[in-house]
Amino acid sequence: MSVTSERHPDLPPPRRQIGVLGWLRQNLFSTWYNSLLTVVAGYLLIRYAIPVIDWALVDARFVGADASACDTDGACWLFVRERLAFFVYGFYPEAMRWRVNIVFALLAIAFAPQFIERFPGRRWLGIFGLTAFPVIGFVLIHGGVLGLESVPTADWGGLMLTLVLAYGGIFAALPVGTILALGRRSTMPVIRGLCVVFIEIWRAVPLITVLFMASVMLPLFLPEGVNFDKLLRALIGIIMFQSAYMAEVVRGGLQAIPKGQYEAADALGLGYWKKMGLVILPQALKLVIPGIVNTFIALFKDTSLVLIIGLFDLLGTVQATIIDPAWQDVATEGYVFVAAVFWVFCFGLSRYSQNLERKLDTGHRER
Repeated sequence: MSVTSERHPDLPPPRRQIGVLGWLRQNLFSTWYNSLLTVVAGYLLIRYAIPVIDWALVDARFVGADASACDTDGACWLFVRERLAFFVYGFYPEAMRWRVNIVFALLAIAFAPQFIERFPGRRWLGIFGLTAFPVIGFVLIHGGVLGLESVPTADWGGLMLTLVLAYGGIFAALPVGTILALGRRSTMPVIRGLCVVFIEIWRAVPLITVLFMASVMLPLFLPEGVNFDKLLRALIGIIMFQSAYMAEVVRGGLQAIPKGQYEAADALGLGYWKKMGLVILPQALKLVIPGIVNTFIALFKDTSLVLIIGLFDLLGTVQATIIDPAWQDVATEGYVFVAAVFWVFCFGLSRYSQNLERKLDTGHRER
């Protein structure tokens, strides 16, 4: 009897474990209760998804002369098409909307490449978006300099106003919140006490109250003849409100840093601000990326509350339009459009944060 040392080729895996059949078996029908849940979920999708698709696409109206063209039971997307300019620009003068379009283009150029890992110059575009872009954007939209005609903020509206409020709030809330978090952990009682009072007061009231106070009550306490722009008052209120929440997120990251990191920075002879800027804060902010982005997403959605003080953001322009008797039966389409726009931006923030987490993961977990 002879023994051979030759290795026979490996046999292929069973057909039921590879390909589409293997994926279905592993993910949808791995156990009896997973199979039951899959069947129930499939039934619900067929039961409710098909009518929604029929309403949104099959029976919908996308073109037509006016509202009378929407004579079916489907969605009237003609409404969105006809009023899209108002939803994007609000009351901004039509002859000067090219300035807003340039700002939109610069915003896309600065931040869209951040989702592409190997895009050339991605870092410099991000720096541009956080430094020069806010100044250029304000000059173009507001005007009043460089020969550009001034456009009052009362004419700003739609998606443009939503992005202005969200970007301004995000741009300022993170640094202000970080300073508040450092102040709350300060060893100086006065500074710590002031930061604690600020944070707890702003967190104890709803944003709608803050906006109402900033718009209606604040002018009553100002000297006669002194007044702030309504948009500026709303933006300051949003920044202060979100900064309080951001401070607690950052403070959680600071508390998660081991004491040895502080001692190591002290051993190197670093001063307080160098220690925080070079050693502690980079680690703390990395740990709380999900919380920071969650606060940004909440800020973006909270911008819709400015409607109560007479600012027509994206949601406000839709609500103002459906009051028109010609379009009074298309409220659902308008709200679906608003929800879709908000979802796109919020989902984009979420995906970018996940990519950033993976990129900055330096292996704190045991592997």
